[in-house]
Amino acid sequence: MKKIGFLSFGHWTPSSHSATRSAADALLQSIDLAVAAEELGADGAYFRVHHFARQLASPFPLLAAIGAKTQRIEIGTGVIDMRYENPLYMAESAGAADLIAGGRLQLGISRGSPEQVIDGWRYFGYQPAEGQTDADMALQHTEVLLDVLRGEGFAKPNPQPMFPNPPGMLRPEPYSDGLRERIWWGASSDATAVWAATLGMHLQSSTLKNDETGEPFHIQQAKQIRAYRAAWTQAGHTRTPRVSVSRSIFALMNDRDRAYFGASGDDSDKVGFIDDQTRAIFGRSYAAEPDKLIAQLKQDEAIAEADTLLLTVPNQLGVEYNVHVIESILKYVAPEMGWRA
Repeated sequence: MKKIGFLSFGHWTPSSHSATRSAADALLQSIDLAVAAEELGADGAYFRVHHFARQLASPFPLLAAIGAKTQRIEIGTGVIDMRYENPLYMAESAGAADLIAGGRLQLGISRGSPEQVIDGWRYFGYQPAEGQTDADMALQHTEVLLDVLRGEGFAKPNPQPMFPNPPGMLRPEPYSDGLRERIWWGASSDATAVWAATLGMHLQSSTLKNDETGEPFHIQQAKQIRAYRAAWTQAGHTRTPRVSVSRSIFALMNDRDRAYFGASGDDSDKVGFIDDQTRAIFGRSYAAEPDKLIAQLKQDEAIAEADTLLLTVPNQLGVEYNVHVIESILKYVAPEMGWRA
Protein backbone atom coordinates (compact mmCIF):
# COMPACT_ATOMS: atom_id res chain seq x y z
CA MET A 1 0.00 0.00 0.00
CA LYS A 2 1.20 3.50 -0.77
CA LYS A 3 -0.02 7.00 0.02
CA ILE A 4 -0.72 8.95 -3.17
CA GLY A 5 -1.02 12.72 -3.34
CA PHE A 6 -0.44 15.54 -5.77
CA LEU A 7 2.30 18.17 -5.93
CA SER A 8 1.51 21.51 -7.55
CA PHE A 9 3.97 24.27 -8.42
CA GLY A 10 1.06 26.70 -8.69
CA HIS A 11 2.17 28.31 -11.93
CA TRP A 12 0.09 31.17 -13.28
CA THR A 13 0.40 33.32 -16.38
CA PRO A 14 -1.89 35.92 -17.98
CA SER A 15 -1.70 33.99 -21.28
CA SER A 16 -5.03 33.17 -22.91
CA HIS A 17 -3.83 29.57 -23.19
CA SER A 18 -3.71 29.17 -19.41
CA ALA A 19 -6.63 28.25 -17.17
CA THR A 20 -4.70 29.86 -14.28
CA ARG A 21 -4.14 33.46 -15.28
CA SER A 22 -3.57 35.25 -11.96
CA ALA A 23 -2.20 34.67 -8.48
CA ALA A 24 -5.79 34.57 -7.23
CA ASP A 25 -6.58 31.83 -9.75
CA ALA A 26 -3.58 29.79 -8.59
CA LEU A 27 -4.54 30.06 -4.93
CA LEU A 28 -8.27 29.47 -5.27
CA GLN A 29 -7.83 26.61 -7.74
CA SER A 30 -5.31 25.02 -5.37
CA ILE A 31 -7.97 24.96 -2.67
CA ASP A 32 -10.54 23.52 -5.08
CA LEU A 33 -8.13 20.83 -6.27
CA ALA A 34 -7.30 19.79 -2.70
CA VAL A 35 -11.00 19.46 -1.87
CA ALA A 36 -11.63 17.44 -5.03
CA ALA A 37 -8.58 15.23 -4.40
CA GLU A 38 -9.87 14.42 -0.93
CA GLU A 39 -13.24 13.45 -2.41
CA LEU A 40 -11.43 11.13 -4.87
CA GLY A 41 -9.67 9.39 -1.99
CA ALA A 42 -6.19 10.85 -2.56
CA ASP A 43 -3.97 11.07 0.50
CA GLY A 44 -2.12 14.36 0.10
CA ALA A 45 -2.18 17.88 -1.33
CA TYR A 46 1.34 19.32 -1.56
CA PHE A 47 2.59 22.63 -2.91
CA ARG A 48 5.98 23.89 -4.11
CA VAL A 49 7.19 27.27 -2.86
CA HIS A 50 9.09 29.72 -5.11
CA HIS A 51 9.89 33.39 -4.56
CA PHE A 52 9.99 36.21 -7.13
CA ALA A 53 8.02 33.99 -9.52
CA ARG A 54 4.51 33.61 -10.87
CA GLN A 55 4.01 30.57 -8.70
CA LEU A 56 2.87 29.80 -5.18
CA ALA A 57 5.08 31.61 -2.65
CA SER A 58 3.78 32.10 0.93
CA PRO A 59 2.33 28.68 1.79
CA PHE A 60 0.73 29.08 5.19
CA PRO A 61 -2.39 31.09 4.26
CA LEU A 62 -3.06 28.52 1.52
CA LEU A 63 -2.46 25.54 3.80
CA ALA A 64 -4.70 27.03 6.48
CA ALA A 65 -7.49 27.64 3.95
CA ILE A 66 -7.25 24.07 2.66
CA GLY A 67 -7.19 22.77 6.23
CA ALA A 68 -10.42 24.61 6.97
CA LYS A 69 -12.19 23.14 3.91
CA THR A 70 -11.01 19.52 4.16
CA GLN A 71 -11.22 16.81 6.80
CA ARG A 72 -8.80 13.99 6.03
CA ILE A 73 -6.22 14.72 3.36
CA GLU A 74 -2.61 15.46 4.32
CA ILE A 75 -1.58 19.02 3.51
CA GLY A 76 2.03 19.81 2.81
CA THR A 77 4.82 21.62 1.05
CA GLY A 78 7.48 20.29 -1.23
CA VAL A 79 9.52 22.33 -0.42
CA ILE A 80 10.00 25.61 1.47
CA ASP A 81 13.39 27.23 0.85
CA MET A 82 14.86 27.74 4.34
CA ARG A 83 17.29 30.42 3.15
CA TYR A 84 14.32 32.80 3.09
CA GLU A 85 12.74 31.87 6.42
CA ASN A 86 12.64 33.38 9.90
CA PRO A 87 12.43 30.14 11.92
CA LEU A 88 10.45 31.60 14.83
CA TYR A 89 7.86 33.35 12.67
CA MET A 90 7.67 30.20 10.56
CA ALA A 91 6.99 28.12 13.69
CA GLU A 92 4.07 30.42 14.57
CA SER A 93 2.60 30.33 11.05
CA ALA A 94 3.03 26.58 10.71
CA GLY A 95 1.56 26.00 14.15
CA ALA A 96 -1.52 28.03 13.28
CA ALA A 97 -2.04 26.23 9.95
CA ASP A 98 -1.57 22.83 11.62
CA LEU A 99 -4.10 23.61 14.35
CA ILE A 100 -6.66 24.75 11.76
CA ALA A 101 -6.07 21.50 9.84
CA GLY A 102 -6.35 19.35 12.94
CA GLY A 103 -2.76 18.11 12.84
CA ARG A 104 -2.59 17.18 9.14
CA LEU A 105 0.32 19.41 8.11
CA GLN A 106 3.32 17.65 6.51
CA LEU A 107 5.92 20.39 6.21
CA GLY A 108 8.56 19.84 3.53
CA ILE A 109 11.59 22.11 3.79
CA SER A 110 14.99 22.30 2.11
CA ARG A 111 18.11 24.35 1.51
CA GLY A 112 16.55 25.55 -1.73
CA SER A 113 17.43 25.53 -5.40
CA PRO A 114 18.39 28.22 -7.92
CA GLU A 115 15.68 30.88 -7.92
CA GLN A 116 14.43 33.59 -10.26
CA VAL A 117 16.76 36.28 -8.91
CA ILE A 118 20.35 36.31 -7.71
CA ASP A 119 20.63 35.69 -3.97
CA GLY A 120 16.93 36.39 -3.46
CA TRP A 121 17.16 35.68 0.26
CA ARG A 122 19.17 38.91 0.68
CA TYR A 123 16.05 40.89 -0.22
CA PHE A 124 14.27 39.09 2.63
CA GLY A 125 16.88 40.38 5.05
CA TYR A 126 19.11 37.30 5.36
CA GLN A 127 22.82 36.95 4.72
CA PRO A 128 25.19 34.12 5.57
CA ALA A 129 27.57 34.79 8.43
CA GLU A 130 31.22 35.31 7.60
CA GLY A 131 32.70 32.06 6.39
CA GLN A 132 29.28 30.51 5.70
CA THR A 133 27.48 29.74 2.45
CA ASP A 134 23.79 30.24 1.76
CA ALA A 135 23.41 26.46 2.17
CA ASP A 136 24.98 26.70 5.62
CA MET A 137 22.47 29.42 6.47
CA ALA A 138 19.56 27.24 5.36
CA LEU A 139 20.75 24.36 7.56
CA GLN A 140 21.15 26.73 10.50
CA HIS A 141 17.62 28.11 10.02
CA THR A 142 16.37 24.52 9.88
CA GLU A 143 18.04 23.51 13.11
CA VAL A 144 16.55 26.55 14.88
CA LEU A 145 13.08 25.69 13.55
CA LEU A 146 13.36 22.07 14.70
CA ASP A 147 14.47 23.20 18.14
CA VAL A 148 11.59 25.69 18.46
CA LEU A 149 9.05 23.06 17.37
CA ARG A 150 9.95 20.96 20.40
CA GLY A 151 7.77 23.37 22.34
CA GLU A 152 10.16 24.20 25.15
CA GLY A 153 10.14 27.75 26.53
CA PHE A 154 13.29 29.82 26.06
CA ALA A 155 12.27 33.51 26.11
CA LYS A 156 12.46 35.43 29.38
CA PRO A 157 9.02 36.84 30.28
CA ASN A 158 8.42 40.52 30.94
CA PRO A 159 7.94 41.06 34.71
CA GLN A 160 5.13 43.51 33.88
CA PRO A 161 3.34 41.89 30.92
CA MET A 162 0.23 43.27 29.26
CA PHE A 163 -1.49 39.91 29.90
CA PRO A 164 -0.73 37.23 32.50
CA ASN A 165 1.92 34.70 31.46
CA PRO A 166 2.04 30.99 32.21
CA PRO A 167 4.87 30.06 34.57
CA GLY A 168 8.40 29.67 33.30
CA MET A 169 10.08 30.69 30.06
CA LEU A 170 7.91 31.41 27.03
CA ARG A 171 7.76 29.94 23.53
CA PRO A 172 6.24 31.14 20.22
CA GLU A 173 2.50 30.60 20.08
CA PRO A 174 0.35 29.02 18.83
CA TYR A 175 2.16 25.75 19.38
CA SER A 176 0.94 22.58 17.66
CA ASP A 177 1.99 19.43 19.45
CA GLY A 178 3.29 16.75 17.07
CA LEU A 179 4.26 19.06 14.21
CA ARG A 180 7.97 18.49 14.94
CA GLU A 181 7.45 14.86 13.96
CA ARG A 182 5.90 15.84 10.61
CA ILE A 183 8.83 17.78 9.15
CA TRP A 184 10.30 16.50 5.87
CA TRP A 185 13.62 17.39 4.26
CA GLY A 186 13.95 17.72 0.50
CA ALA A 187 17.33 16.14 -0.22
CA SER A 188 19.14 16.40 -3.53
CA SER A 189 22.26 14.58 -2.31
CA ASP A 190 22.90 11.40 -0.39
CA ALA A 191 24.74 13.36 2.32
CA THR A 192 21.82 15.67 3.09
CA ALA A 193 19.45 12.69 3.16
CA VAL A 194 21.64 11.11 5.84
CA TRP A 195 21.81 14.45 7.71
CA ALA A 196 18.00 14.67 7.66
CA ALA A 197 17.74 11.16 9.09
CA THR A 198 20.02 11.98 12.00
CA LEU A 199 17.77 14.93 12.91
CA GLY A 200 14.60 12.84 12.67
CA MET A 201 13.11 14.45 9.58
CA HIS A 202 11.20 12.47 6.96
CA LEU A 203 12.62 12.44 3.43
CA GLN A 204 11.28 14.07 0.27
CA SER A 205 13.10 13.19 -2.94
CA SER A 206 11.95 14.83 -6.15
CA THR A 207 12.58 14.31 -9.85
CA LEU A 208 15.97 16.05 -9.55
CA LYS A 209 19.02 14.73 -7.74
CA ASN A 210 22.74 15.36 -7.68
CA ASP A 211 24.31 12.97 -10.18
CA GLU A 212 26.64 11.14 -7.80
CA THR A 213 27.24 7.83 -9.56
CA GLY A 214 26.24 8.20 -13.22
CA GLU A 215 23.58 5.50 -12.82
CA PRO A 216 19.96 5.94 -13.96
CA PHE A 217 18.00 8.39 -11.84
CA HIS A 218 15.65 5.89 -10.20
CA ILE A 219 18.57 3.69 -9.11
CA GLN A 220 20.47 6.61 -7.59
CA GLN A 221 17.30 7.74 -5.83
CA ALA A 222 16.60 4.25 -4.47
CA LYS A 223 20.15 4.10 -3.07
CA GLN A 224 19.61 7.50 -1.46
CA ILE A 225 16.45 6.22 0.23
CA ARG A 226 18.23 3.13 1.54
CA ALA A 227 21.09 5.25 2.91
CA TYR A 228 18.54 7.51 4.60
CA ARG A 229 16.75 4.61 6.26
CA ALA A 230 20.03 3.10 7.45
CA ALA A 231 21.03 6.43 8.99
CA TRP A 232 17.62 6.71 10.66
CA THR A 233 18.06 3.30 12.27
CA GLN A 234 21.60 4.13 13.35
CA ALA A 235 20.38 7.38 14.95
CA GLY A 236 18.10 5.33 17.19
CA HIS A 237 14.80 7.03 16.38
CA THR A 238 11.78 5.07 17.58
CA ARG A 239 9.35 6.52 15.03
CA THR A 240 8.91 5.01 11.57
CA PRO A 241 10.46 7.24 8.89
CA ARG A 242 8.48 8.23 5.81
CA VAL A 243 9.81 8.77 2.31
CA SER A 244 8.11 10.46 -0.62
CA VAL A 245 9.14 10.64 -4.25
CA SER A 246 7.51 12.84 -6.86
CA ARG A 247 6.86 11.88 -10.46
CA SER A 248 5.11 13.20 -13.56
CA ILE A 249 2.78 10.31 -14.39
CA PHE A 250 -0.06 10.51 -16.90
CA ALA A 251 -2.42 7.72 -17.87
CA LEU A 252 -3.46 8.30 -21.47
CA MET A 253 -7.21 7.70 -21.28
CA ASN A 254 -8.53 9.86 -24.14
CA ASP A 255 -7.55 12.03 -27.07
CA ARG A 256 -7.01 15.07 -24.86
CA ASP A 257 -4.50 13.17 -22.72
CA ARG A 258 -2.69 11.97 -25.83
CA ALA A 259 -2.61 15.49 -27.29
CA TYR A 260 -1.11 16.92 -24.11
CA PHE A 261 1.30 14.15 -23.10
CA GLY A 262 1.33 11.41 -25.74
CA ALA A 263 4.50 12.69 -27.40
CA SER A 264 6.16 14.60 -24.58
CA GLY A 265 9.70 13.43 -25.31
CA ASP A 266 10.44 13.18 -21.57
CA ASP A 267 10.66 9.39 -21.39
CA SER A 268 14.36 9.30 -20.47
CA ASP A 269 16.58 10.84 -17.81
CA LYS A 270 18.41 14.07 -18.52
CA VAL A 271 21.65 15.41 -17.09
CA GLY A 272 22.53 19.07 -16.63
CA PHE A 273 24.03 21.62 -14.26
CA ILE A 274 21.85 23.52 -11.76
CA ASP A 275 24.81 25.78 -10.92
CA ASP A 276 28.50 26.02 -11.81
CA GLN A 277 29.50 23.17 -9.51
CA THR A 278 26.52 20.84 -9.32
CA ARG A 279 25.85 18.20 -11.95
CA ALA A 280 22.26 17.00 -11.61
CA ILE A 281 20.19 14.22 -13.09
CA PHE A 282 16.53 14.81 -13.90
CA GLY A 283 14.20 11.83 -13.78
CA ARG A 284 11.99 10.86 -16.69
CA SER A 285 8.26 11.45 -16.98
CA TYR A 286 5.74 8.66 -17.57
CA ALA A 287 2.88 8.88 -20.06
CA ALA A 288 1.19 5.83 -21.59
CA GLU A 289 -1.98 3.79 -21.68
CA PRO A 290 -2.60 2.21 -18.24
CA ASP A 291 -1.29 -1.29 -19.08
CA LYS A 292 1.96 0.07 -20.53
CA LEU A 293 2.22 2.62 -17.72
CA ILE A 294 1.97 -0.10 -15.09
CA ALA A 295 4.75 -2.09 -16.75
CA GLN A 296 7.00 0.99 -16.82
CA LEU A 297 6.33 1.97 -13.23
CA LYS A 298 7.13 -1.51 -11.98
CA GLN A 299 10.72 -0.92 -13.15
CA ASP A 300 11.14 2.23 -11.06
CA GLU A 301 13.15 1.16 -8.00
CA ALA A 302 12.72 4.44 -6.12
CA ILE A 303 8.93 4.41 -6.35
CA ALA A 304 9.04 0.87 -4.95
CA GLU A 305 11.21 2.05 -2.03
CA ALA A 306 8.99 5.02 -1.09
CA ASP A 307 5.83 4.88 0.99
CA THR A 308 4.40 8.07 -0.53
CA LEU A 309 4.08 9.06 -4.20
CA LEU A 310 3.40 12.67 -5.17
CA LEU A 311 2.00 13.20 -8.67
CA THR A 312 3.19 16.48 -10.16
CA VAL A 313 0.17 18.09 -11.80
CA PRO A 314 -0.06 20.56 -14.69
CA ASN A 315 -2.06 23.10 -12.69
CA GLN A 316 -2.41 25.58 -15.58
CA LEU A 317 -4.69 23.10 -17.35
CA GLY A 318 -7.35 23.75 -14.71
CA VAL A 319 -8.94 21.96 -11.79
CA GLU A 320 -11.26 19.73 -13.81
CA TYR A 321 -8.45 18.31 -15.93
CA ASN A 322 -6.17 17.76 -12.96
CA VAL A 323 -8.94 15.92 -11.13
CA HIS A 324 -9.10 13.64 -14.18
CA VAL A 325 -5.31 13.13 -14.08
CA ILE A 326 -5.36 12.14 -10.40
CA GLU A 327 -8.47 9.98 -10.72
CA SER A 328 -7.00 8.06 -13.66
CA ILE A 329 -3.99 7.04 -11.58
CA LEU A 330 -6.04 6.16 -8.50
CA LYS A 331 -8.58 4.13 -10.45
CA TYR A 332 -6.65 2.44 -13.25
CA VAL A 333 -3.01 2.30 -12.14
CA ALA A 334 -2.74 2.24 -8.35
CA PRO A 335 -4.73 -0.98 -7.77
CA GLU A 336 -2.70 -2.89 -10.36
CA MET A 337 0.53 -1.63 -8.77
CA GLY A 338 -0.58 -2.83 -5.34
CA TRP A 339 -0.81 0.76 -4.07
CA ARG A 340 -4.55 0.48 -3.48
CA ALA A 341 -6.78 -2.40 -2.46
